[in-house]
Amino acid sequence: MEHMDKAEVLNLLKTSRGQMEGIIKMLEDDRYCVDISKQILSVQALLKKANLKVIDQHIKHCVKQAFTEGHGDEKVDEIIELIDKYAK
Repeated sequence: MEHMDKAEVLNLLKTSRGQMEGIIKMLEDDRYCVDISKQILSVQALLKKANLKVIDQHIKHCVKQAFTEGHGDEKVDEIIELIDKYAK
């Protein structure tokens, strides 16, 4: 993974972690359910964005390289499996 993209993914994941800690605190403090749900949705969006960055890098580098080395079909199958899981 390229340095700049890796840093961005790490930042997204660390932000998610911080928000998760906040959500736990909200639950412990018996905060309003809708506010907790909104925070959970926010974390899900950050994780989705991080995951898309990782998949993007995988396609642009690993899959591309696999095709030049003659085993691209395996990587395509991996991507299809990921998309299937992502879509559920």
